[in-house]
Amino acid sequence: MQDTVAIPAFPAPLRWTTPPEDWSVEGEDTLVVSAGGGTDLFTDPDGSARFANAPALVGRVEGDFSLSARVRLDLASTYDAAVLLLWAGADTWAKFCLEASPQGRPTIVSVVNRGVSDDCNSFAVDGGDVRLRISRLGPAYAFHVRADGDFWHLVRYFALDGDPEVGFLAQSPTGEGRTVRFEEIAFTPTRLADLRGGT
Repeated sequence: MQDTVAIPAFPAPLRWTTPPEDWSVEGEDTLVVSAGGGTDLFTDPDGSARFANAPALVGRVEGDFSLSARVRLDLASTYDAAVLLLWAGADTWAKFCLEASPQGRPTIVSVVNRGVSDDCNSFAVDGGDVRLRISRLGPAYAFHVRADGDFWHLVRYFALDGDPEVGFLAQSPTGEGRTVRFEEIAFTPTRLADLRGGT
């Protein structure tokens, strides 16, 4: 596997923290990642389990920014997910997911890991047009989602230690594997004007 990956829509080289089963870049702004079965990134708050084998592709960018992508996958098994990721190391990271809930619904989920993970299910979404976005605002970060052409909904606003890289992750903790498409990847090197309004 090559050392770095170039996606024309992303302004820096990217690297795999954990390699995937397969991957490809299509055109200017699409990344396809295949995760194997039993892959996850999560440390249970009670200390009972730690998983860090989900394939993730990350790169370092400077200053304020927003990174968004339209995410597509067949949510076949519980916790299958397409993820935008902040990665400062094995103990410090945050992920923003379109994930299959135990009830079988596509659900917006966020996790911030500071030694151990929290786990927040926000709301279920319908339809196939779901876009996730990570933004950096100085020392803070924001997760927004847009579903079915609606406006950007603020899901989470938080701080994270270190200087995290940003990128993409696919997971299939309980399934036999899943392929995720990150389409219409867009990077904007500017600060959000309205955090809570999403613009």
